[in-house]
Amino acid sequence: MTQTSPAEAGTARRTLAARYDAVVVGGGHNGLTAAAYLARAGRSVLVLERLDHVGGAAVSARVFPGVDARLSRYSYLVSLLPRRVIEELGLPVTLRRRRYSSYTPLGDTGLLVDTGDDAVTRPSFAAVGAEGDHVAWQRWYAATGRLARRLFPTLTEPLPSRAAARALVDDAATWRDLVERPLGEALRERFASDLVQGVVATDGLIGTFADLDEGSLAQNRCYLYHVIGGGTGDWDVPVGGMGAVSGALRDAAAAAGATVVTRAAVSAVDPGGGGDARVAWSDDDGRDHEVAAGAVLCGAAPDTLDRLLAATGAAPSGRATPRPPEGAQLKVNLLVRRLPRLRGSDHGTGVDPAAAFGGTFHVHESAAQLRAAHAQAASGRVPEVPPCEIYCHSLTDPSILGPELRATGAQTLTLFGLHMPERLFRPDPVGAREQALAATLASLDSVLAEPIEDVLLHDADGRPCLEARTPVDLEGDVGLPGGHIFHRDLSWPWAAGDDGDDGDDTGLDRPGSWGVETVHPRVLLAGAGARRGGGVSGVPGRAAAMAVLGGG
Repeated sequence: MTQTSPAEAGTARRTLAARYDAVVVGGGHNGLTAAAYLARAGRSVLVLERLDHVGGAAVSARVFPGVDARLSRYSYLVSLLPRRVIEELGLPVTLRRRRYSSYTPLGDTGLLVDTGDDAVTRPSFAAVGAEGDHVAWQRWYAATGRLARRLFPTLTEPLPSRAAARALVDDAATWRDLVERPLGEALRERFASDLVQGVVATDGLIGTFADLDEGSLAQNRCYLYHVIGGGTGDWDVPVGGMGAVSGALRDAAAAAGATVVTRAAVSAVDPGGGGDARVAWSDDDGRDHEVAAGAVLCGAAPDTLDRLLAATGAAPSGRATPRPPEGAQLKVNLLVRRLPRLRGSDHGTGVDPAAAFGGTFHVHESAAQLRAAHAQAASGRVPEVPPCEIYCHSLTDPSILGPELRATGAQTLTLFGLHMPERLFRPDPVGAREQALAATLASLDSVLAEPIEDVLLHDADGRPCLEARTPVDLEGDVGLPGGHIFHRDLSWPWAAGDDGDDGDDTGLDRPGSWGVETVHPRVLLAGAGARRGGGVSGVPGRAAAMAVLGGG
């Protein structure tokens, strides 16, 4: 029998119909979003998920045996999930704002950005020799904040044209800096400090392997998504962990009548001609099934969709990029008995670890360090001093820890390493992971007053509570081609220009479309590989549902 969790009500006990109005391939958070919208509109919906649970990369898990901590194992913060989606689907999701934006250590001091108290932030700029950049910082984020308020609401509407988006932003200088020239060039012009340039720039490199001055502007597109979320650019903590978000979406879909089947391996998608599409899949017992669908919504990556289409001899979707996707990150989950001490703490120049780790803790992420790491990785080497960033979920939301563990003062740490492309790990996945992890921990230790290993908790088997996942691991764990967390390089959140200004010259993303269409009218993208994909947002899932329903 096909196995499902108890929360996926009735999925194992229902007799699967021969035809559904919509079949959703992939039960990640976007697929669940699409299913919830369609089922609430009265459509019959079947969701097919390969794994034994839904949520994709937006899940929580007890990673360490015998330790009562539910970590956001892959994705970990939320910014791009629109309030409109939460309200339309009635999701019981709580997102909690972090007081501190970031801390960047430098010697025995560091740059602390306190979003609630500029009297703390201003002298911190002076402490790292960047006093003159404080005003430039305020102006930069005032401009990106204004852009976010204007641009973010368009993510839940049909695609605007590039000209319409530019008119809406109504700020020629900010548009030029973020859209028309490399991010590194703009930051050098705006900020004198190499350290400050790097702190700003890191939002352009999350999951994106690019140099700050790259002509493709992949770093700019990544940066834009990181600063427009919620209309503020804030990255918030999901109370209960990322699994609470996917769980709420799963429950919304099931409550509306969608059928969700796990351990369902889809093998082929026939886009249909003048009639229904068809989806072939097998269950956990090896039994083969085929269902007809008025529409197929693919929450998996475009490359995966093309493989499923090819299995029936159908033409590609028109969505896959010419080069294979390549992820570029090292994700490390840690559980510590207490936060580590910082350099300078013994003589009064250090920062309270609760403040430093309460926001984003930047490690070796100056602009020069980012460029050096990129150059080394591009040449096929693990960076000597890997840049990375960390935050502590449990400081803002202790609910992910069991009561006894919480009482001990234990904390979670999430580390995200930059410039760790898939190419470094493919030839020797285990050996390269160990090398990258050792280099990253050494990089972190260099800015701490004590080795991180000294404060790690141990699990029931006596092993340190530390887990590292590379792009190759992510491909195996959750089916991300090349381990790319966005399924492919991000696109601008408006219709593609005639010149294919973000590598998309397919003609599919016209003004007024939803950015989810493929060359097959009955087949739509509903995942991060859609035009406005990436991050935990539900935007592609909602867009695909709107394309089916003809709504807005």
